Amino acid sequence: MAIRPPHVLVIGAGTGGLCLAHGLRRAGISVAVYERHRTRADGLLGYRVGIGPTGSRALRDCLPPELFDIYLATCARSPRYFNVLSQRMQHTASFPLRPDTHPVDTERSVARMTLRQVLLTGMEDVVQFDRTFTRYEQHDDGTVTAHFADGGTATGDLLVAADGTHSAVRRQYLPHAVIRDAGTINIATRIPLTDRTRALLPETVQRGISLIFGTGGVMGVLHVMEFKWDRDGRLKPGVADDDVALLAGWPGLRHDTTRDNINLVVWSTARRFPPDVMQRRGAELIRVALELTANWHPRLRGLLSLADPGSALPIRVSTSEPVPPWKSSTVTLLGDAIHTMTPGRGVGANTALRDANLLRRQLILAAVGEKTLVQAVADYEAAMVPYGFARVADSLNRSGTNGDDRMYQPVFGRLALLGARGYFRVTSRVPRLRRKFVDDFYTYRGEQD
Repeated sequence: MAIRPPHVLVIGAGTGGLCLAHGLRRAGISVAVYERHRTRADGLLGYRVGIGPTGSRALRDCLPPELFDIYLATCARSPRYFNVLSQRMQHTASFPLRPDTHPVDTERSVARMTLRQVLLTGMEDVVQFDRTFTRYEQHDDGTVTAHFADGGTATGDLLVAADGTHSAVRRQYLPHAVIRDAGTINIATRIPLTDRTRALLPETVQRGISLIFGTGGVMGVLHVMEFKWDRDGRLKPGVADDDVALLAGWPGLRHDTTRDNINLVVWSTARRFPPDVMQRRGAELIRVALELTANWHPRLRGLLSLADPGSALPIRVSTSEPVPPWKSSTVTLLGDAIHTMTPGRGVGANTALRDANLLRRQLILAAVGEKTLVQAVADYEAAMVPYGFARVADSLNRSGTNGDDRMYQPVFGRLALLGARGYFRVTSRVPRLRRKFVDDFYTYRGEQD
C-alpha cells in the first residue's frame, strides 16, 4: 500500500470544518478550507454555543496547545446553574453545575464569533474566503475537484462537506437526504450587559443557563455572557496573568466585536408567529417577541425591550431525517451538513466537533498506510451516522423544539406544561435525583468514540 498523505478539501469554515483542518495540519496532512463569506468577520455569529466535554476534548486533540489555551481564555464565564423558570420568573428548579477547573470535563459558554476567530487563528495559509462552492467532480484516478462560483477549481483526494444545513455538497452527493421544517421558530436577541440589565436578573439567573417554560406554549432560554475584556476590547482588571499574556498577543481579538451580553431566545410553534416573521428584522421582530410574551414577568419583557435591534434574528428550526446507507467514496460530510438537529439538547456544535475529531483519527490511519482513504472514510461514517442521527432524534423530542409537541396543543399543552414543571421541581429537590440529573447532563455531553 503506497503511503502518500492525502490532500483534503474542506467546504465551509464553520466550527467542525476548522477543527478538522487544525487537526489534519497538526498531523502533517495537507488541507485547504473554502469559505463563502468574504472575510473572517462576516456572518451574524455572536450567539452562545455551549461546548461540553465532547467538544472541548475534540478541540484539545485538534488544536495546537497554545491555541487550545486561547480557546479556554476566550470562553465566557462558565454557567454555574441550570435553571428552570416560569414565565413569571419563579424558580421551578435550579441545578448546580460543575466548576470549570478542568480544561475538558465541564460545560463552557462560547460566543460563536469568538470561537470562529480562535479557529481561524494561524490558518491564513489554509482558509480561502469568498469561495462559494457550486459542484464537484470525482475522477477515475481517485481525486475529486471542487468548482466555485468565481470559476476557480481545487483538486484533492477527499472532499469534506462542512457547509452546514443547506449544504451544496450534500445536495449533489446525497440528493435523497431530507432536511425538514421542525415546526418551530426562534427569535434570538442579544441584550447588552449593563448595570441596568444586570439588575433585572436574580443571581442564579445571572450565573446560569435558564430554560423558561411559559404558559400558552411560549418558551425561552436565557444566558448571560461575560468575557475577560470590556466593551472597548480592553482586558478587565483581575484577569489571571497567564490569560493576560495569551489574550494580549492574540490577533483574533481585533476581529471580534463580541462584548458582555445577555442572550434571550423566545420560541414557539410556527403557528403562533405572523406569516411573514422570517422577513422581519430589528425593532419589528422584537415587537413580535414582546407580543408573544405579553404575560411574562415585566423584568423579562424589560430585557426584550432593551435588545439590540440589529441582533434580532428569526430562525426557522430544521431537522434532518435519517439517511439510508450510502457507499463511501472520496466525498464525506460532517456536522450540520449531514445531521442538522434542533437546539433541543444543545449538542449540535459538540457533535460537529466529535465528527471532526473522529474523521481526523481515521485520516491519520490512512495517511500512514494502515488503511485506504476510502476505508478510513467508511469507518468514520459507520460510527458517525448512528450517533449523529441519535442526537437528531433526541434533540427533536426535547424542550418543545418539535412543532407538534403536546406543549403547543390547546388542552394537552397545559397538562404537558404541568408535567414538565413537576418533573424538574421534584428532580431538583430530591438529592439523589438531583445528582443523577447533573451526572447524566455531563455524561450525555461527554460521549466519545
